Amino acid sequence: MAHDKIMEVRAIENGTVIDHIPSESLSKIINILGLDREKNRITIGNNLESKRMGSKAIIKINDRYCRPDEINRIALVAPMARVNIIEDFEVTEKLRVEVPDTVEGFVKCVNPQCITNNEPVATAFTVLKGGDISLKCRYCEKITFQSQLEIIK
Repeated sequence: MAHDKIMEVRAIENGTVIDHIPSESLSKIINILGLDREKNRITIGNNLESKRMGSKAIIKINDRYCRPDEINRIALVAPMARVNIIEDFEVTEKLRVEVPDTVEGFVKCVNPQCITNNEPVATAFTVLKGGDISLKCRYCEKITFQSQLEIIK
């Protein structure tokens, strides 16, 4: 059997496939999408072989389609990710993740003195693009770098 014909992860009939996830970003995407509370079948593969990335992760969610805001949140931790919509075992739509201009309420500010870490105030950031993604807090102006991103519920 030829090595390029081996499937490492089973196909799904209907749902969403998120591919080309850096392996180190997998747990953050699970948190962003709330997959720990998902009732549909989920297939997760990590440290899979990738010619382009070396290794990658993939998530397949049966019978669930990600909302545009969820897809754009993924871009913060996996800007090269691809989101495929699957219907009747076929890819019907390919979506590119797009880094949003602002991020509100789901990333923690790295500044322990920030009001968002000490009062019931939702976080709010302006996204600084170019090279690695970083976030500038609207309240304390502290920069949170992509490697520091902590997803909050």
